[in-house]
Amino acid sequence: MLRSKAFVKRTRKGNVVKVVKEHYLRDDITCSSAACNACEQQSLPILSANPRKSELTDRPHYIIPDTNVFMNQLDIMEHPSIKDVIVLQTVREELRHLSLAVYNRLNAILADKNRRFYLFANEHHRDTFLEKLKDETPNDRNDRAIRVGTQWYANHLKESGILTIMLSDDRANREKAASMGVKSQSVRDYVRGMKDVPELLDMLAAPKSETTETDKIVFEEHLSPAHIANGMKKGTLIQGSLNVSQHNVLEATIVGNVDGEPKTIYILGRKNMNRSIQGDIVAVELLPRDQWKKSTSIAVEDEEDEEKMHGEMDTVMTEANAMDKDEVGEPTGKVVGLIRKRWRPYCGFIVKNSVHSSEGSTAAERVIFRALDRRIPPIKIKTTQAHSLLGNRIVVSIDSWPVNSVHPMGHFVKTLGSSGDKETETEVLLLEHDVPYQEFSKRVLDDLPAEGDDWVVTEKHLTTENRRDLRHLNICSIDPPGCTDIDDALHVRPLENGNYEIGVHIADVTYFVKPGQAMDTEAANRGTTVYLVDKRIDMLPALLGTNLCSLRSNVERLAFSCIWELTKDAEIVKVDFTKSVIRSKHSFTYDEAQSRIDDERMQDDVTKGIRILNELAKKLRKKRIERGALTLSSPEVRFNLENDSQDPVDVEMKELKETNALVEEFMLLANISVAQKIFSHFPMSALLRKHGAPPVNNFDTLRKALGEVGITLNVESSKALADSLDAAVLPNDAYFNKLVRIMTTRCMMQAQYFCSGTESEAEFRHYGLATPIYTHFTSPIRRYSDVIVHRLLQASIDPDVAYGQELTDKTKMKELCDVLNHRHRMAQMAGRSSVELYTNMFFKNKTLVEEGRVIRILKNGFVVLVPRFGIESIVYTSKGPDEPSVFIYDEEKNALIAGDVIIKMFDTVKVEIKVEGDETGMRQKMRMSLVYPQVPGLEPSDQSSKKRKAQETKNGSQNTKRQAKAKIAA
Repeated sequence: MLRSKAFVKRTRKGNVVKVVKEHYLRDDITCSSAACNACEQQSLPILSANPRKSELTDRPHYIIPDTNVFMNQLDIMEHPSIKDVIVLQTVREELRHLSLAVYNRLNAILADKNRRFYLFANEHHRDTFLEKLKDETPNDRNDRAIRVGTQWYANHLKESGILTIMLSDDRANREKAASMGVKSQSVRDYVRGMKDVPELLDMLAAPKSETTETDKIVFEEHLSPAHIANGMKKGTLIQGSLNVSQHNVLEATIVGNVDGEPKTIYILGRKNMNRSIQGDIVAVELLPRDQWKKSTSIAVEDEEDEEKMHGEMDTVMTEANAMDKDEVGEPTGKVVGLIRKRWRPYCGFIVKNSVHSSEGSTAAERVIFRALDRRIPPIKIKTTQAHSLLGNRIVVSIDSWPVNSVHPMGHFVKTLGSSGDKETETEVLLLEHDVPYQEFSKRVLDDLPAEGDDWVVTEKHLTTENRRDLRHLNICSIDPPGCTDIDDALHVRPLENGNYEIGVHIADVTYFVKPGQAMDTEAANRGTTVYLVDKRIDMLPALLGTNLCSLRSNVERLAFSCIWELTKDAEIVKVDFTKSVIRSKHSFTYDEAQSRIDDERMQDDVTKGIRILNELAKKLRKKRIERGALTLSSPEVRFNLENDSQDPVDVEMKELKETNALVEEFMLLANISVAQKIFSHFPMSALLRKHGAPPVNNFDTLRKALGEVGITLNVESSKALADSLDAAVLPNDAYFNKLVRIMTTRCMMQAQYFCSGTESEAEFRHYGLATPIYTHFTSPIRRYSDVIVHRLLQASIDPDVAYGQELTDKTKMKELCDVLNHRHRMAQMAGRSSVELYTNMFFKNKTLVEEGRVIRILKNGFVVLVPRFGIESIVYTSKGPDEPSVFIYDEEKNALIAGDVIIKMFDTVKVEIKVEGDETGMRQKMRMSLVYPQVPGLEPSDQSSKKRKAQETKNGSQNTKRQAKAKIAA
């Protein structure tokens, strides 16, 4: 059945054209109920013949939620107990326009056949399609369509004895449904009837109007989107991503233009943060200059006493404003609007002293939830299971944050497991960092080659795919020990003209992962492989990542090769790109390759090739550094794990070999060459990677501290900074230069993926690498950005290759870059959290004294980095949070002073390291206390000192035993 509608439309050129819209209606769309005898089911029915009975009606039923139920109560709809749900096409289309995240989550439920969610095409069914009435709003028309769809199902299934219930929290919608004879319920009433699933009541989203605070206004109202847009246009408002300090939960920053140059802007205190949360995109108004930040930060990790913390921040700001009025200070501002909320489910625990009901009570009460991410404010939730949740890790979502509530309001989502359990804590850190870690679905695995492990390269790959046969070359790979997902391999061979042919060969993932496949969609969503201490969360199924794509030695593999002709001085003569077939001769670890270079007895062709590559890599590196590339540093930790339990038995700093730099140089060269190629062919849609110059004021504290020891840090350009870092050397302090490079790294901006059509060429520059253009090409097994770059490169070199709109649509490319940036950042943070978890496990029940370096001065403490382990923590300058500091902070010297003892940046100190217990529910945390220099009133506790002495005695005894055994053996 065809319905058509004609109307006239004026084009941009002024022409009037007639437009006809056609809408096809059908009468063969089934209800998909296994209890229905009227429909001719074209496939297996999705809805059960025996659905759940309602406690309120004692009848089996299906439910039809309206749009707002999915928008506001999606956690309940995702609960496994909610089944036999009819999703109307009207609702799904509305969600697509309202929230892409909710739309995607609904699609995931629809794809799971065990959930029995059926998508009913009511907009194309002859009996349920509705025309919009005159003066009817689109929202009212859609509500009417939902009621009509529910009515059709109720009449259609009357003979089967199955009820159809419309779920809606809109009272007016329910009243209109009742007038039509359509049964409806609110979500609260519906889940109240599910007596066997009591936790659903806790999962109800908190009504936006519901608060437990007084009517006192705590925060300012946010500006409207129109006011924000106008302020941005005029330059009175600054947009940025809110980044809350790890050391002070009441201090946040954004980066924005102040007086025409990028600067870090401080947001001090909850009042100025104005209900914004870590990661939100906010609109900030600068405060008057006499309110700019003129003093150092304080450390505030917890908000146990909310009023006290606000008081501390008020004191800091008052002291700052009372200082020299001529001092400019750091820009400060206040949040006046939320441009985009980045609220998500948070993992954490119920604060024990917020539970006031008697043991065993199931009465609903308001309790405080604390996220394990300290930067997230406490959240109030209503729960009937407060006592059973104590001691567990749970997930909570924020629903709203009214202006008259100190805390945001939220609801319980699910329980993860017991606090402190290694598996639970690992799941927590994956959820906290939004890492997709579920097993690959059957739809994804169905896209793998049918031959499985038996898949092999055949001659057709050479004859039909325009591939070059490079199996005769001495290709080898160099990777960390235990690496199974080998992305890259190298070769070199001398040419007759005295130059060298150098090849970088990258796994041809795009042969197996095609656009539009479920596997491609999954890889795009995961974005990157995530590396934890004890495991890896793969972007691609293991069959590809560790087998068919991995460039293992002595097996033929498909590759994408970047081949240069280089002079002996490492100058590029030409570059060529080709799909290829290779056969790696050897898979080296960094240590093995280094041994080949150092052992002059080794004179085989592969070893000679590695030596040539090493010499060329040094020359390439020298050229990069001369252009201004930075050599930065970060403390990286390696754990030795016990085979059975996977518990850490040793921890040490990673040691980098010369061969690490060898591989790095050629990967960088490949990425630069590919970036130039794809940009020349796709100037508006190339996927590139940039690294912005950091705001100059990011270096202020470091520059001042270096000035105290007679070193000047020039930050006018990356070249000037690189030269300054090379000169930042102190006699008799071998670690000083590395320490300065670590601290400089923390002043840098985050590198970002971007679409070339959304930035000017001047913005393409990669500051750290000192190159005008850059991308990621060399790791497609573990980065989806590289998969896209491979497709762009193939389209650039092969005029016959067919490619889709996804490679030319700059809007879609920008959206993909946003996802990849988020996934990349979260993967980094998940990795660091995993290191923190295992570090705490290693130090549990240990008390060690180690040498450390002071890397930051705070008003109530200082941050110490312990080089041996690559760990850092705050050393507080008081015995407890309520006790006075034994140090006086000297603003002028940025130092802490206690009598004759002065603590300043770069100082060497000795600290006692131990892990505190999990008393409040927060994750076990490492604490450091000052041992040397000794300061009266700040000594480590007697109990920990005794433990330390006992440990030292035990270690001494063990050493004596080992020495005795050694003598006997001798």
